[in-house]
Amino acid sequence: MASLNFFPHTSSPSCSSSSSFRSGCSFLRPNSSINLQSFRRTHTRSRSLVVKSTAGDTSVADPPPSFSGDRVSSSDSISHLKLTLLSAVSGLNRGLAANEDDLRKADAAAKELEAAGGLVDLSADLDKLQGRWRLIYSSAFSSRTLGGSRPGPPTGRLLPITLGQVFQRIDILSKDFDNIVEVQLGAPWPFPPLDATATLAHKFELIGSSKIKITFEKTTVKTAGNLSQLPPFELPRIPDSFRPPSNTGSGEFEVTYLDTDTRVTRGDRGELRVFVIS
Repeated sequence: MASLNFFPHTSSPSCSSSSSFRSGCSFLRPNSSINLQSFRRTHTRSRSLVVKSTAGDTSVADPPPSFSGDRVSSSDSISHLKLTLLSAVSGLNRGLAANEDDLRKADAAAKELEAAGGLVDLSADLDKLQGRWRLIYSSAFSSRTLGGSRPGPPTGRLLPITLGQVFQRIDILSKDFDNIVEVQLGAPWPFPPLDATATLAHKFELIGSSKIKITFEKTTVKTAGNLSQLPPFELPRIPDSFRPPSNTGSGEFEVTYLDTDTRVTRGDRGELRVFVIS
């Protein structure tokens, strides 16, 4: 996954309108609730699972019971581990609010799911990549920059940037791989904040059974809200001679878990990212 940077480079990700943001927000709004409907299953257990939403995040009030031995099927075990991972990353604002303990818990939950799911073979399951995926967690965001493990604008009060939803749109036929980022840019009073969607376009190729390489092409910005009538415009690309060594125009990541609604990836700098189908 390319970095979430508004300046073209690859290590960053159609989108909703300006309603995705809350006006007057001074920091980062919580991510919208994770859809757990597909993970709810009817189990004959002595304890029931209670899922409730707080501040736009999904939390598990009563953790699911531990499954062991031959008492459960493989699909039940996978469902349980997926829910455990989603519970571990909920409330972390996609990783922007994660501390070291949160990072360890998310990584441990992801490793359990990866082990249970087995090796990913994209040559056989490439069709599962198709679609629009919503980012619900990135360990790289704990760096407090939108670039994650790579250069990018800082979050917080240094710059008036509020991060909205982040998506990846993948087309397995055209090999398009777009990172789509909703942002809100603050403006001095009395001007309203500016809502915009940045699309960082890439091409992708398989370089192994589970590894993907993406190559950056361009960044396009489309304004929303009161300025939605303006046409999209393309940001000029930084000449290769001026690119820092960390911004080579391409990046690699490994898909470590994949099914029809959940995807887990590990970046070339160790970043853990979790996506759900949108």
